[in-house]
Amino acid sequence: MQAGRLSWKDVREAIHEWILSGRYGPGDKLPRDADIAVELACARSTVQRAMQDLSDSGIVERRRKGGTRVRQDPVVRATLDIPITRREIEDRGGLYDYRLIERSFGKPPRAVRIAMNLSDAPDMLRIEALHLCDGRPYIFEDRWVCTTTAPNILKVDLSRDSANEWLVRNAPYTRFEVKFFALNADQRTAELMATTPRSALLAIERTTWLDDRPITHVTAIAAPGYRLLSRS
Repeated sequence: MQAGRLSWKDVREAIHEWILSGRYGPGDKLPRDADIAVELACARSTVQRAMQDLSDSGIVERRRKGGTRVRQDPVVRATLDIPITRREIEDRGGLYDYRLIERSFGKPPRAVRIAMNLSDAPDMLRIEALHLCDGRPYIFEDRWVCTTTAPNILKVDLSRDSANEWLVRNAPYTRFEVKFFALNADQRTAELMATTPRSALLAIERTTWLDDRPITHVTAIAAPGYRLLSRS
């Protein structure tokens, strides 16, 4: 197999299988990233990305100059992927539709800059959009995109293609943060989500980065009755 053919997820699963099978037990030191890359015939950077995910998942522990070891007491964590909303709806048997509400440029508010770890920020692309399931509101997105990190989004017809799906497919990230909280719908949100003002709604706030460069920050507000499934 030629170097670079495996994805980081393939490499992650291979290393995880080594641990699950007992090849490497709790506390054991794993081979160097370079040696794993040779064994799996992939790029060293691919191994590094896989190892970082295993570390973030609490399966291994990486220390500078100390190598990587299987954790003595693995941390059990739920794994959340960034979903493509269209696919999420269709997988549930629903009919998907999408509406662009507004596309604009401007300075992101302070809360968004803090979420992106920016003390200051250039003008960014703001996208407000509504995803529908069987003709009813499903998720409303209020999204900010850093076009210096993801410039090709400026070529996308956002009246037809959702930024959610385009970014998942075309803007690879090295890390992301997600927060969940409840909010009471204001008048505008209630109208968009076909509910009553002050209804309790689930909000999902996500921020992604490519290394230290922010890609996007989105607040996704789900319709009443929305359920989130996570598997570990």
